[in-house]
Amino acid sequence: MTTMAIVTGDSAAARRAQRRSGRSIAYTVLGILFLVIMLFPVYWMINASLQPSGNTLTATLFPFNPSFAGYEKAIADQGANLVTSLIISVGTVILSLAIAAPAAYALAQFRYRWINVALLAVLIAQMIPGIVIANALYAAYNDIGLLNSIPGLVLADATSAIPFSIMILRAFMMSVPPSIIEAARVDGAGHFRAFWSIVLPVAKNSLITAGLFAFLFSWSDFLFALTLTTTEDITPVTLGIYQYLGTQVANWSAVMATAVLSSIPAILLLVLAQRYIAAGATGGAVK
Repeated sequence: MTTMAIVTGDSAAARRAQRRSGRSIAYTVLGILFLVIMLFPVYWMINASLQPSGNTLTATLFPFNPSFAGYEKAIADQGANLVTSLIISVGTVILSLAIAAPAAYALAQFRYRWINVALLAVLIAQMIPGIVIANALYAAYNDIGLLNSIPGLVLADATSAIPFSIMILRAFMMSVPPSIIEAARVDGAGHFRAFWSIVLPVAKNSLITAGLFAFLFSWSDFLFALTLTTTEDITPVTLGIYQYLGTQVANWSAVMATAVLSSIPAILLLVLAQRYIAAGATGGAVK
């Protein structure tokens, strides 16, 4: 009887393991299927950019005779716009972190009655529609001469990135152990020195995360680029693609090549920074 019970138990365990294995395989297949569906537009964009005819209606499922003529034309026509977007995005990251990091530190570590009011103001700023900000900035820029300028677009994009960066950085800095800041203060460091030498190195992962999102906000911005530029002197790549659609309706390979080139910086940053995004902000700070 004991032997039969052991055999029955082993059989039940084997059946449970088999069911778990079957569910795991089913989930894996569903995950791959969903991934293929989501990535198919990206694949079709790359496929269309390599079509020699430039017509997506006659494009085959795989580019058997790829042509890089679309990329040559895209670089010639949109290369300057890609550089403009890169400058604006890097400027937005620098400005956003320079403002958001000390603001997040103050909101996380200081204990004042106005902290909750400041947090509410940050949340409200995050919820304001972009078109409202764009219209207000257009009127202000028209008076102070910031229309059609890179600093104007950097400042505009930072209005969206700063509130979001403050919320991310504050969430990380709230978990910074007060003991390491107090130790720095005991050694004679002021608030700025403690912030610069202690908090920022500990919060490296959160800074990279906030900077990445600030870059992506600016790199993909279309609303501010369309509203705050009235000439072709300053043209980010998103606005360049929009204008490109009207002139290259018979040559979609150039349009798709521009879209592929504009996707590369964001993809590279996401791949390189994913481990920092997933990592904790205080890992290794205290023992």
